[in-house]
Amino acid sequence: MTFSHRCSAFALGLAISLAPMQSLRAQDLENVEIETVPVAEGIYMLVGEGGNIGVSVGADGAFLIDDQFAPLTEKIQAAVSALSQRPIRFILNTHWHFDHTGGNENFGRAGVTIVAHDNVRERMSVEQFLSAFDRTVPASPPEALPIITFNDTVTFHLNGNTIETLHVPPAHTDGDSIVHFREADVIHTGDVYFNGFYPFIDIEHGGSISGMISAADLVLEMADEDTQIIPGHGALSNRAELMAYRDMLVAVRDRTQAAIDAGMSADDFIASNPTADLDVTWGNGFLSPEQFLRIVYEDLARG
Repeated sequence: MTFSHRCSAFALGLAISLAPMQSLRAQDLENVEIETVPVAEGIYMLVGEGGNIGVSVGADGAFLIDDQFAPLTEKIQAAVSALSQRPIRFILNTHWHFDHTGGNENFGRAGVTIVAHDNVRERMSVEQFLSAFDRTVPASPPEALPIITFNDTVTFHLNGNTIETLHVPPAHTDGDSIVHFREADVIHTGDVYFNGFYPFIDIEHGGSISGMISAADLVLEMADEDTQIIPGHGALSNRAELMAYRDMLVAVRDRTQAAIDAGMSADDFIASNPTADLDVTWGNGFLSPEQFLRIVYEDLARG
């Protein structure tokens, strides 16, 4: 069975986010609750359905990293309001996927300034197709598009923190950003880091396994043993856990490349159960081991 025909929790979540009827999305997300996780002074992680949201609050207002799905906007706003009565001033999108940008339209209409890498606006401005999930993503309405974009870095000076935002070479997508709260020693990785399970790599839109490894290496260079790391998905993390994730990516890449070099087909490679030692730890998330291996094999087979 091909990757595109396999069902997974991630595929289901993405299908919900891309469903054509707003009412269906609202119904599917009706029971989602937003959990607030303290990270550092004035910095929090919001966990709901979709990518983890980073929040900075203080005298300068609220700064958000990503905004999950549109039907969750009121719940997200309520969670932020419980932390600070000051308005949300900025939202930084770490990449273009709907589980990170779905709330843009609502927040944009409310006057929040949306910021992202150039490629995020480019991807959101036109229809996209995700063949892995057989889903067409319609172009976003004007209100949802980032109105400030950058090519390499952009820095915010808010709430006593220097918030350095860095575009990394193509990793999860071609528009990934890592956000570093320098004084607070907190890093939000976006989806270059899935804590505790195999990541989805959007190779159709610029992602690659080697890019994911390079992005992990970059974050590891920025972090020390005390750094708090907000992953795109999964629990609040740290440098040691990110290192384990990075080592897993390297092992899967190297095993897959060796199979390709030996002339093994994707089916034969997967049938050999090449990640049996890794699956207990990493194979219980969004993607099954087979789904992840097919992504990596397809990526590396392109040369």
